[in-house]
Amino acid sequence: MTYKLISADAHFIEPANLWKEWLPAKYQEIAPKLVKDKDGGDAWDYGSAEPSPLGIYAAAGKDEHSLKWTGVTYETMKQGFFQGAPRLLEQDQDGVDAEVIFSSGRMLGYFYRMQDDAAQLAALQALNNWIFQDFVRPDPNRLIALAYLPAIGGAAAATELERCVRMGAKGAVIVVWPSGQDKLSPDDDLLWAKAQELGVAIHIHVRITPRFAPAPKATGKQGGDIPGLATTGMLDMPKHIGELIISGVFDRFPNLRCVGVEAGCGWIPYFLEQLDDRYWRNRKWAGCELKLTPSDYFRRNWTCSFIKDAYAFENRHHIGVRNMMWSTDYPHHGTEWPYSRKQIRDTARGVPEDELHWILAGNAMELYGLH
Repeated sequence: MTYKLISADAHFIEPANLWKEWLPAKYQEIAPKLVKDKDGGDAWDYGSAEPSPLGIYAAAGKDEHSLKWTGVTYETMKQGFFQGAPRLLEQDQDGVDAEVIFSSGRMLGYFYRMQDDAAQLAALQALNNWIFQDFVRPDPNRLIALAYLPAIGGAAAATELERCVRMGAKGAVIVVWPSGQDKLSPDDDLLWAKAQELGVAIHIHVRITPRFAPAPKATGKQGGDIPGLATTGMLDMPKHIGELIISGVFDRFPNLRCVGVEAGCGWIPYFLEQLDDRYWRNRKWAGCELKLTPSDYFRRNWTCSFIKDAYAFENRHHIGVRNMMWSTDYPHHGTEWPYSRKQIRDTARGVPEDELHWILAGNAMELYGLH
């Protein structure tokens, strides 16, 4: 098919029946429970003090006057938020040809915090099975699916990646370092090696979190944490990019591709300037000798996605036109659905058509093997 507009970062909301139908019976006691929030909306109970409302995860089509955390139900939200076939119609309304689709952070954190490695693996396998065997089946060329990998050791992550690639995964997402440790470790190399072998990219959505980090408080308040929402990804992604580069991962695995998702791009030129400078000044005493300059690894091995970011377009030559991918965040609160094309016109004025093609579709086509 012809791709003109690909969202490199969209989301699904886990369907109400996901865990009952896809999680094995022996693990049903750990399944999240669907309950009601204070305004009668649906919310997920992850065993913490307050349930987590669907809220701004289900924001598409709402304006600033109607957007809030509570009161949203599965019956009243758009059915494409959690079903593949109606999702294609919602793409059509926005003029989007395909989406790379991610899960929900709060739900994922609940499973990664589990002490039981087998339970974590079972839950992520259930999620992956639903993604590949149900959600994307109506059209895998428009619903671009990624695998979610366990954080119980690099070998387990590599095995699950291989299993999911056989089901059609075009990439993988890590939420915690594959080893399960708080920092990069040699054990993680088992996953990097497998991803390079299979030719699929590793995605970091917003940030890497410690496996046993405390559960975030359920928000439930209209507006939420506005400063936090305004800096999502931008605070953590530079650190993760720098850690992977400076640790020598891309010297050991030169063909490994990584994607920084929902981090924006406008900040990248300053970050690369500073990373190059600090590396050059400190490399001797720090015992860090890379084959290339840090910014060279970014342009060879990394792509980052942005939502609304006029500075990304303005700084595109300092970032790298081939290192950027546009996205909608659909159906989360960052989306302009169904006016995404208007947003592009407003923020990409003066960008030549050939460069715009790479940012809006071409880079994603190449990264995910779309034809």
